[in-house]
Amino acid sequence: MPPKLDIQQGTLALMILRTLDVLGPLHGYGVARRIEETSGNRLALNYGTLYPALVKLEQQGFVTAEWRPSDNNRRAKYYALTPAGRKQLARETREWNQTADLIAAFLAPRPEAS
Repeated sequence: MPPKLDIQQGTLALMILRTLDVLGPLHGYGVARRIEETSGNRLALNYGTLYPALVKLEQQGFVTAEWRPSDNNRRAKYYALTPAGRKQLARETREWNQTADLIAAFLAPRPEAS
């Protein structure tokens, strides 16, 4: 099994927003499990990191949260994407793709000088 990777600065919010965009409202545990599954279990989320990120996204107006029963009939806080969150997801996705393209240009093999 490959070693677990650290999440790079600024990517957790993007992963949370994308997860909620794809799957709809989820509780924090569900968000964490889905991110880990999507990563092929190469990421292990620390709940001390996940929940503050969810609270920050809620304070920024990118997600809403409401208490409701979970699948096992326990109270859980469910998070959902807002219209502002969809715009933020589009913005962060665009910025991430631009950054990835830039880094790829630096990592690409250079042609041999003659």
